[in-house]
Amino acid sequence: MSTVIETIKDQIESNTILLYMKGTPKFPQCGFSSQASQAIMACGEKFAFVNILENPEIRAELPKYANWPTFPQLWVKGELVGGCDIIVEMAQSGELETLIKEAAAATSE
Repeated sequence: MSTVIETIKDQIESNTILLYMKGTPKFPQCGFSSQASQAIMACGEKFAFVNILENPEIRAELPKYANWPTFPQLWVKGELVGGCDIIVEMAQSGELETLIKEAAAATSE
């Protein structure tokens, strides 16, 4: 019987680029998730996502696990990058694209 925390760890470990969000990238259910997923999609690499609205246990447990209270949350190579504000700032500075492209390149090697 796997716990919610084990599920979260497995999702983070098995997806190089992972966005926990409300809704899906095509149909985001909140403005912050929309901004975050658009910024990541603009980098041009595939990424995984978890719709926390369909996963109430993850929605409840991830903030404790991540020590980050809000959604969306972007994880790259097992590390929490941050939420919407950080993602948007990184997108504007070009850091996000570098991070995402490097992570994607490392995965495809």
